[in-house]
Amino acid sequence: MKRNKFFSPPALALVLVLGAVNSWANAAAAAADFDTWLAGLRAEALAKGIRPETLDRALGGLTPIKRVIELDRRQPEFTLTFDQYLARVVPRHRVNRGRAKFAEHRDLLTKIGRKYGVQPRFIVALWGIETDFGRIDGGFSVIRALATLAHDGRRSRFFRGQLIRALRIVDQGHITPDKMKGSWAGAMGQFQFMPSSFEAYAIDYDGDGRRDIWRNRADAFASAANYLSKSGWRGDQTWGRAVRLPDRFDPSLIGLKVKKPMREWQRIGVRRPDGSGLPRRNLSASLVRAGKAGGGPVFLVYNNYRVTLKWNRSTFFAVAVGTLAERIGGG
Repeated sequence: MKRNKFFSPPALALVLVLGAVNSWANAAAAAADFDTWLAGLRAEALAKGIRPETLDRALGGLTPIKRVIELDRRQPEFTLTFDQYLARVVPRHRVNRGRAKFAEHRDLLTKIGRKYGVQPRFIVALWGIETDFGRIDGGFSVIRALATLAHDGRRSRFFRGQLIRALRIVDQGHITPDKMKGSWAGAMGQFQFMPSSFEAYAIDYDGDGRRDIWRNRADAFASAANYLSKSGWRGDQTWGRAVRLPDRFDPSLIGLKVKKPMREWQRIGVRRPDGSGLPRRNLSASLVRAGKAGGGPVFLVYNNYRVTLKWNRSTFFAVAVGTLAERIGGG
C-alpha cells in the first residue's frame, strides 16, 4: 500500500473527520444566522400590520435556496447580437402562438384594451416574451427566493422591501404562499411583476376580491394594461419602426435624449427601410440603435417605446416587444 506523503492513515482519517465537523459547524452557524435574521424580519412585518397567522404560514420552516444565490452570482454577460436576441425571443413559433392566443382571448383583450387605452397586441406580446404565454413562470417560491436574496446582503435592502410586500400580498388574500410562484429574483405571475409592481398596478378585473396575476387571465391582462396605461401609454400610437439613415448622418442624433418631430427626421433624410418616406403624422420621435455604436439596426421610436423601457430598461427588450406585437397584429 502506497503511503500518503503528508499524512499517515490515522492522521488522514482525523483530517477528514475534522473537515466534516467544520462543515457541519459552518452549516449550523449559517442556519442560526438565517433564523436570527428571519426573527428580525418577522418583527418588522408584524410592526407593519401583517397578521401573525400569515407569517406562520409563509415563514414557518423557511430556509434559503442555494440555487437562487448561484443564479444571482452567475448571471451571464449579455453577449448576443440584436439579430440573435430577436431570433431567440421572437421566433416564428412564438408569433404563431401569439396569434392563436390573441384569437382565443380576443373578446376579453378587446374589452381590456378599450378600458385602459392599450392595444391588445402589445399585451399579448409582453405575455409571450415574459412567460411564453403563461407556460413558464420560474417555478420558485417567491417568499423563499426573496428571503434568500434579502438575507444574502448583495442587494438586501431592495429584496427585503420586496419580501415585505410579498407577505402583505399573501396577508390580503390574493394568493397563498405555496402558490406564489415566480422567478429566482421574485418576479411573479403571467407577466412577471415584482411585488412592488403588483401593489402599484395589479387589478381585480373580475371583482372576486383577489388580484390574481398567476391563474386569472382577466386579472393578469388588466394588470399589464394598467401598468402600461399608468406609465403613460398612448393607445392611438404604435411603438416605432425600423428606418434607414442617409449617408454621412450625424451619429450624435442617435439616442433618446434627442427628440424631433417626424417631419424634421424626414427633412434630415431618415427613411423607411425600403426608401419610402416616413408617416405623415408628425409625432415626436427619437432614433435608437439596437447594438453597439456603428452597428446594429436603427429604429425611429415614439412615446410607447419609452413606456416599454419602464417595464424593462433594455433596448433589445423594448424593440422585441414592439416587433412581436407587429407580427401578432390584430389590434
